[in-house]
Amino acid sequence: MTGNSSTAGKPRTSAVLLFDNFSNHCLANTIEPLRAANQYAGETLYDWQIIGLERGVVHSSSGLPVQASQALREHPGGDYLMLMPSYGFEEYTQRGPLQAIRSAATRFEHLVGMDAGAWLLAAAGLLDRHRATIHRDEFLRFRERFPEVDVVADRYVIDRRRLSCGGVVTALELVLALIEAHHGAMLRLQIASLFMLGEAPSDALSSARQRYNRHQMIDNAVACMHRHLEEPLPIGAIAAELGLRQRQLETLFGERVGRTPQQVYKHLRLLEVRRLLEASNESITTIALRCGYSNASAMTRAFRQAFGMAPRELRRDNNGFHRHEQRTRP
Repeated sequence: MTGNSSTAGKPRTSAVLLFDNFSNHCLANTIEPLRAANQYAGETLYDWQIIGLERGVVHSSSGLPVQASQALREHPGGDYLMLMPSYGFEEYTQRGPLQAIRSAATRFEHLVGMDAGAWLLAAAGLLDRHRATIHRDEFLRFRERFPEVDVVADRYVIDRRRLSCGGVVTALELVLALIEAHHGAMLRLQIASLFMLGEAPSDALSSARQRYNRHQMIDNAVACMHRHLEEPLPIGAIAAELGLRQRQLETLFGERVGRTPQQVYKHLRLLEVRRLLEASNESITTIALRCGYSNASAMTRAFRQAFGMAPRELRRDNNGFHRHEQRTRP
């Protein structure tokens, strides 16, 4: 799978190339999953940098200014170059921008076209004989303009060292797919549930059930688990909400995640325990109740088994870290 070029133990590096009138939502859906991956892992799995064709401020379509810390031509390269043009993208199909992109292609392991980014990659000749997709508003024009590109109507495409997606939601889906390829299905699930990916209003669930793919089914199951951390539901009840039998849901989790729904549910509850220990002053007993444990002793046993320390040890270490931060902060 693409994305495994980084040396083991080193963060994967991305440069997000913004163009004027970029989409705020697309940018957030690209960066926030990477931030969440670092947070959940407790280490830096991903580094990223905002760059532009030139240094300086780049404005989004809604006028939000974002500082590009480096010009594309100055960047030394890395694992991913993520192109993020949106409205007015065709003004960047001139010789100068395309030459800068072609030059950068020699310094990055992977090129990613987000929103209308595939158009610039194709115009630079960097998608020839590759599968690709683009925002649905440009799909037909894109296919007609670049016959040398195998244009497909998928939500996102990963074809060797070329990646593309078509919009703001699919940007999130693409980044989650990369996180799963790099670090496994459980981390993807944790991050998807943080963004409530797969969440659907109850009155829309029944009509949409038959259209869910396997990822969507699992994401919806995990979203349901998150809604019921304090009073955990039986797995059969979660399956029923999705129109499945319990055995079907267990098979889906086994195939996609390599764990049972019960194991995933327990892990999500323990992650919430850890979050509350680090972010709140609530008592251990209160946290246990909020995370679906009948008493603190049961939670402590499960927590120690999962994280190798007792909840009180984590809180003590965390408090010590924050006191140190306060003393050393200038």
